[in-house]
Amino acid sequence: MNTLFRLLMHLRRYPSGALLAVQLVGVLLYAALDDGRTGRAGQIVLSLFGLLVLGMALRVVRQSPAANGWAMALAASLVGLWVWQRVAPGTHLLLAISLLEAAFYFYATGALIAYMLQDDAATTDELLAAGATFTVLAWAFAHLYMACQLLAPGTFPAAVRPDEPRTWFELLFLSFTTLAGVGLSDIAPVKPMGRALVMLEELAGVMYIAGVVSRLIGLTINRRRARDS
Repeated sequence: MNTLFRLLMHLRRYPSGALLAVQLVGVLLYAALDDGRTGRAGQIVLSLFGLLVLGMALRVVRQSPAANGWAMALAASLVGLWVWQRVAPGTHLLLAISLLEAAFYFYATGALIAYMLQDDAATTDELLAAGATFTVLAWAFAHLYMACQLLAPGTFPAAVRPDEPRTWFELLFLSFTTLAGVGLSDIAPVKPMGRALVMLEELAGVMYIAGVVSRLIGLTINRRRARDS
């Protein structure tokens, strides 16, 4: 019990670290449930987890100097559309949800970057925010891929079941491998819009590492030098 309490206190103290941890747990959860064969119960679990990630991202965003009412409005709209989608499922609703989720996570990415660059000190939570920003950006592009797939079916064929639409987890896998620049995905965009989105994500990954991560590393090195001098 004491260990759990200390863990919860650490997560409360480092909200960016908590968001990163939840999203990494989400990767394992999506792998277990988001395979198209989990039924209604599995889909409900995934929806509830999506709400958890959304809420934690909103909490982190509100710490940023860039935060304002837009984040709250986007989050409230998403919750309303999720409920509507459960009552009356439809492709147009799913498309709207995907685009709004992408907008929210791009906004969260910008807010997290503003949070990390707001001063000349690299705190522990800001270092954890570097990882959280990477996962949030991967989430944002995965939602864009989902929207692209809905608008242009067959954009993302894969080595396995090439004629079927890709699941959310498969698109998230594509997003992570593209953003990291490792090129390990077996999913290849074959239509122009899909290729354009992949190119934009590749550029975003390079710019993020070159601009944000390198600055945090530099601030950390400077702080250690100042402490040792």
